[in-house]
Amino acid sequence: MQPVFNHKDQRIPTILAFALLPLSGFATDIYIPSLPSMGSDLHATSLQVQLTLTLFLVSYGVSQLFLGSVLDAYGRYRLSFISLLVFIAASVLIAVIPNIYMIYVLRIVQGITVAIIVIAKRAYFVDVYEGDRLQHYLSMFTIIWSAGPIVAPFLGGYFQHYFGWQSNFLFLAGLAAVIAVLEYLYSGETIRHRTEFKLKTIAGLYVEMIKTTTFSLGILMLCFAYSMVIMYNMTGPFIIEHHFELTPVIAGYCSLILGLAWMLGGFIGRALINRPFFSKLLVSVILQLMVVALMILSSYYFANIYVMVFFAFLIHVGAGFTYNNYFAYCLGRFPKNAGMSGGLTGGLVYVILSLLTYLVVAAIPAKNMAHLSYSYLVFIACSLIVMLLLFNLNRQPAN
Repeated sequence: MQPVFNHKDQRIPTILAFALLPLSGFATDIYIPSLPSMGSDLHATSLQVQLTLTLFLVSYGVSQLFLGSVLDAYGRYRLSFISLLVFIAASVLIAVIPNIYMIYVLRIVQGITVAIIVIAKRAYFVDVYEGDRLQHYLSMFTIIWSAGPIVAPFLGGYFQHYFGWQSNFLFLAGLAAVIAVLEYLYSGETIRHRTEFKLKTIAGLYVEMIKTTTFSLGILMLCFAYSMVIMYNMTGPFIIEHHFELTPVIAGYCSLILGLAWMLGGFIGRALINRPFFSKLLVSVILQLMVVALMILSSYYFANIYVMVFFAFLIHVGAGFTYNNYFAYCLGRFPKNAGMSGGLTGGLVYVILSLLTYLVVAAIPAKNMAHLSYSYLVFIACSLIVMLLLFNLNRQPAN
């Protein structure tokens, strides 16, 4: 029988909800330092191994487009708990089945299950809390979520060094198993009012949102900002381990530093929240363009890991700043449908950036610092074009 949540005892379930929020970051980033080793062990090309990340992101993004409504209709706990168990099984199977095509399927399964878990746990806070306490917890989401991309590759570098790439997925399974036991013991259903799942209504609202030009362009800005991070995750370890001939541990430390850069950009975004929106974002993109120009120039004269990480750090700070501002901007376009706009925003961002990064990495392979800088240039140039369009739309008088 499905346990019923006791709203008087909130401490442990709240801690568990926060513990599961970074799961998407862990599932995405923990094996980043292992990508080159996976390619060697599985007799796969770098592009084939990078596709495991792309498929996870696509399935995670597509799932977000409709899963919020499903969870509103059928409840949070049961679907979330079953997804956690399936995620555990998929993680173990990835570690024990040395077949790249089977890993593709299992990564898609992981993407779908993680989407269910994360969306359910976001909804948990709205179900249980209200007022200032709810706002306090919601304001912590970005910081808690950032823990995954920051800590995961750092741990993954050591797992790869001492135990091999399979240990990353066994760690994910073990972590999820511990939380699953605690979820079974302490958590329960929190939904108070179920809503009917109407696909036609959802599709109509999504079409209306996408037709709103500022909203669609804002989603593109989010895509380009986060694509810089994902693109580095797909290529950085190959450059560090193959071109610079350094260890996976070093690759993990570099990812840790760039994760902190993303978080710093988010904090700067919050600190400058009262500054004119479009002006500060336009300045940020122009500064990124200047940094990447210096990075390209330096790649021909001073190419080493310190220079590469220095310039990447500055670019990722700008990307985090852009993402922090535009995520709030997109969610604020439709205040009456905040849940659906959040699902559409998150879903489209992951789907589009998955395709964009895979195409850019295919066109500009992970060879050296120069190739990395040109990849950054693609996304920064696209950001500048969209930013100028938004800036001009904002200056036009309302009808």
